[in-house]
Amino acid sequence: MTTQEHDASVYEEVQRSSEFQDLKRRFRRWTFPMTAAFLVWYLLYVVMSGWARDFMAIKLLGEINVGLIFGLLQFVTTFGIAWAYSRHMEKVLDPISDKLRHEVEEKAK
Repeated sequence: MTTQEHDASVYEEVQRSSEFQDLKRRFRRWTFPMTAAFLVWYLLYVVMSGWARDFMAIKLLGEINVGLIFGLLQFVTTFGIAWAYSRHMEKVLDPISDKLRHEVEEKAK
């Protein structure tokens, strides 16, 4: 068996492991709903900008209107999701992926 074949079999073995499957499941369980929620929030902003112009034009403070607040909240939401993603990965997924990486490195030797 060549080194390349051996490395491939190690990776395939890890990929079939229950720990790796759990890692993928945990990743998807957090990422897919968060992505869907953000897309709904973004599309709400776009739809409201196009079809609820009177509502979006309501002035809240001086020249600051609802549309501007919604637009700025898109940035806040993006940074919030990035921060939450980083914390979630660090606490939940990184320990599992570190363990799997060490296993692969040991088997690949």
